[in-house]
Amino acid sequence: MQQSTIWSARHFSQQIQRDGDHRSPFQRDKARILHSAAFRRLQAKTQVLGVGMSDFYRTRLTHSLEASQIGQGIAAQLRRKQPELTQSLNLNDTLIEGLCLAHDIGHPPFGHGGEVALHYMMRDHGGFEGNGQTFRIVTKLEPYTPSHGMNLSRRTLLGLVKYPHFIPSLTNIKSAAQPSEVALSHRNIKASDWVPPKGLYECDRNMFNWLIEPLSQDDRELFCHIVTSTSDERQHKTKFKSFDCSIMELADDIAYAIHDLEDAIVMGIVNLQQFEAQIVEPIEALSDTWLSGHISMLAKKLFSQHHHERKDAIGALVNSFITHIDIARTDPAFQNDLLKYNAVFPAEYEQALALFKQFVFKQVIRKPEIQLLEYKGQQVVMALFEAFASDPERLLPENTRQRWLTAQNDNNGMRVISDYIAGMTDEFASRLYSNLFIPKSGASPDSIGI
Repeated sequence: MQQSTIWSARHFSQQIQRDGDHRSPFQRDKARILHSAAFRRLQAKTQVLGVGMSDFYRTRLTHSLEASQIGQGIAAQLRRKQPELTQSLNLNDTLIEGLCLAHDIGHPPFGHGGEVALHYMMRDHGGFEGNGQTFRIVTKLEPYTPSHGMNLSRRTLLGLVKYPHFIPSLTNIKSAAQPSEVALSHRNIKASDWVPPKGLYECDRNMFNWLIEPLSQDDRELFCHIVTSTSDERQHKTKFKSFDCSIMELADDIAYAIHDLEDAIVMGIVNLQQFEAQIVEPIEALSDTWLSGHISMLAKKLFSQHHHERKDAIGALVNSFITHIDIARTDPAFQNDLLKYNAVFPAEYEQALALFKQFVFKQVIRKPEIQLLEYKGQQVVMALFEAFASDPERLLPENTRQRWLTAQNDNNGMRVISDYIAGMTDEFASRLYSNLFIPKSGASPDSIGI
């Protein structure tokens, strides 16, 4: 079988006949992603600032749309810079767009708080992690097919696997709490003890094995290589990803570091003095690049009272990062070109973007007001999980209950409960929590129409 045919193959053979439909496999994949319920739910899931705090800032949906636009920009730049290599790699804009649109669909409600909560509740049942959940949604859960999810093409699936190994093998952090203490109260859970390793679920191993089947044995082993953590406070990590995935990840990082920063500026969460001390001065000291020469001027525009000046600065920053991306070899031992090459920043731009990401993390995400919202969401998710796990046949909705009954035959019922809660929006989870645990006063009925 030709390489192009192998990578456009789908796990589930569908006999779909549509008159006059001449779309490519990647155009079909993008359409399936775009029209999925999992994608629509991103409109009501937290990105950085909690949904409902304002109608201005980004949600997971608008973040994904921005990442998609950036991904297309990266593809265009790489094609202009390295035309022969991008042609041999069959770089495809529609594929990149689809990957960027889909990259966050596995994230649960309430951002990192929801992820920590589900990983804790699934600690004895395979764990939980947003990227692993994305893989599960596209390969199994989204009802485009009876049991094969969106049934995406193999190359699209490869592009969505940012961390090609399994959670048990990547787990390194040991909780400081004793088992007896863990069981006392969800309110005692320390989030840093339950940061999930970034990887896939063991129960999805068969699908992953099908995905990497075209690779040689040596490529499979190298692709799944684990970098062991030297600290008890950090999980083990994977090292490699595919060429398409590397573009998607850079687009995601730029959207997070630059576009999400705009929300914090507009909301008054950060100020110019902090930005100059933590970003401008370190970038100016990095090296003689366009960015280091212009960052001071861009900072003043970012914090200008004139919206058009801020937009101009955001656009200039994004453009600066996009235009400095190149294609480089990953490991010469790889035989397959999709693994042998990745999109990368030069060192000084990688360091610069890291400064932006650290700034957003420290000054925005770690801000006590944001952490209070994360903690609240964490409690909501754990309480919902505990309730459904206590009596699944009684409390789960009919379709989910049937999936739970089937999964119980493989001792995997908890995964179905996790799937159900992970798919909720922030608002749906909050409303469900209210219905379950907060009695209504007076004569007002519970809102069961959810």
